[in-house]
Amino acid sequence: MSIDEGTEKLIKVIALKNAIEHGGKAQLDAVISKLMGSRPELRAKIKQIVADMSALVREVNSMTLEAQRALMADLAPEQGSKEKEKEKERHDASQPHLPPLEGAVGGQVVTRFPPEPNGYPHIGHAKAAIIDEEYARMYSGRLVLRFDDTNPLKERAEYYDAIREGLEWLGVKPDLEKNTSDDISLLHSYGRKLIEAGGAYVCTCSTDRIHDLRGKGLPCECRSESADILERTDKIFGGSYRQNEAIIRFKGDMSDPNTAMRDPTLFRIIEGNHPLLGDKVTLWPTYDFAAPIEDSHDGVTHAMRTKEYELRNELYFAILDRLQLRKPRLLEFSRLEFDGLPVSKRKITPLVQEGILSGWDDPRLPTLAALRRRGFVPQAIRRFVLSLGLTLADTKPPFETLEAFNRKIIDPLCMRLYFVPDPVEVKVLNVTPAKAVLKNHPVLDLGSRTVGVYDSVYISGKDAEGLKAGDVLRLMELYNIRISSTADLKSGSKSDPDSSESAYSPEKHEPREQKTASAPSVIVAEYAGNEVVQSMPKVQWVAKGDEVPFKVLVPKELYVGEEYNKNSLEVIQGFAESFISTLKRGTEIQLVRFGFCSIDSSNSAILTHR
Repeated sequence: MSIDEGTEKLIKVIALKNAIEHGGKAQLDAVISKLMGSRPELRAKIKQIVADMSALVREVNSMTLEAQRALMADLAPEQGSKEKEKEKERHDASQPHLPPLEGAVGGQVVTRFPPEPNGYPHIGHAKAAIIDEEYARMYSGRLVLRFDDTNPLKERAEYYDAIREGLEWLGVKPDLEKNTSDDISLLHSYGRKLIEAGGAYVCTCSTDRIHDLRGKGLPCECRSESADILERTDKIFGGSYRQNEAIIRFKGDMSDPNTAMRDPTLFRIIEGNHPLLGDKVTLWPTYDFAAPIEDSHDGVTHAMRTKEYELRNELYFAILDRLQLRKPRLLEFSRLEFDGLPVSKRKITPLVQEGILSGWDDPRLPTLAALRRRGFVPQAIRRFVLSLGLTLADTKPPFETLEAFNRKIIDPLCMRLYFVPDPVEVKVLNVTPAKAVLKNHPVLDLGSRTVGVYDSVYISGKDAEGLKAGDVLRLMELYNIRISSTADLKSGSKSDPDSSESAYSPEKHEPREQKTASAPSVIVAEYAGNEVVQSMPKVQWVAKGDEVPFKVLVPKELYVGEEYNKNSLEVIQGFAESFISTLKRGTEIQLVRFGFCSIDSSNSAILTHR
């Protein structure tokens, strides 16, 4: 440890308080902020102690909520008493807390997150997983991660890993991981039992006939009791039927206004290679059948799912009633997606498979891998999800809301660097070459970089526009300059970000190259002192000789209405400080007067948000 005992105790108390307020999960950024407010003299040491702080926060987060409260009472009795008064308040005033669970008993609540491993997890999965975990921790219960892997045609081994990695990044820690396919024998036995009890039957009708009769509310001949019911049952469970020759249907009510109860499919034959079981199984349960049985057997007390399943709740309970199994409580919440950023695999998968998108982590996607690559932090996603509450309202929150949460977290910790799009050279007369020492952060001690500045710098094309002789502006953290001449500024020589930088060529779906000028135009200026004047325009700059070509990818809406947006990725090119090439991929930075970005390579970054 590089901190003394007193500071260590203070950090623990701050982390415990934050964890108790947030259901057992302390947020490192909040702990750092609180510590800096309490002990401002530590600001200069933040770089040295942040690793120790991270370790202490992880230690606190590994404890149960009860253990956290007990340690708080021991370390800070006065704080412990205050926390008891706030025991029911799980989030700060800006974030509505989740409503209590009906029938919940402390220590006995079990929730589950049941993703299908048929793609990469997205923001909608994040909402479900976070709510499931928050409730489990709220009541000192358990969270089950259960892969709903009952369709071998859609599932792949990489998707199991992608979901695990996504949850780990979010900080969601299941207490148990399992697969629905683990229980295939159990599900088969319940399927046979349901048929024998008269609650289901084997149907050999064609798909078109089944669809037609369900629409008319009429039963087929397979539904009636017949002498060959046992033979059909043995054949379907014994593997004698081939794909599309037979299914098992629930015996509901074909005249029910709720079409979900019109003899829905419970088992179907799928001849495919399962990622875990290979070709050993061909009779697979549908989610409608597997979910209630798995929930009951896993001890789930409160099963939460999006409201698109609302009409299927009747079927969920009907299956459990007929099999005389314990019934969990069902809760619905609205699906989460953003305008222009669909979570539908129907819209995303073809773009990935055809190479139109670079992969499942393409920064234009709402997948967790994409959001991570783009520079969003998991704390922001959790806070955003919890700010929405448990609502059924079918509204799409603006993406800017998520950006606001993220900005608040990363702004105090991001290194500040300079980038000039569409660079224009400024030659400064009457100035002595110098080495400028630039702070990496205006407040925190994140180090500094030294840049040799001679008689020329680059400024952005936008800042160069409209400059005229006599204008005075400040090169940030350097000195002031007075424009002498703009005669050499050639109109139209700079690249046009609204045309040449638009995301993808409609013909090749490849990024278009930036049309940078081979010889940038030159503005002549002279040194005008170093006095900082509040009203003076201030611009970022890059020293000539220290510049590196750099591009920033700017994600935009992936879809406009129902159509893929061919201009969904803008590429802005310019010069950046050479220091930027030393940063690791994934480093979050702020390009001054441009926006927050995540380093993607030695010569590129992705715009997170402004």
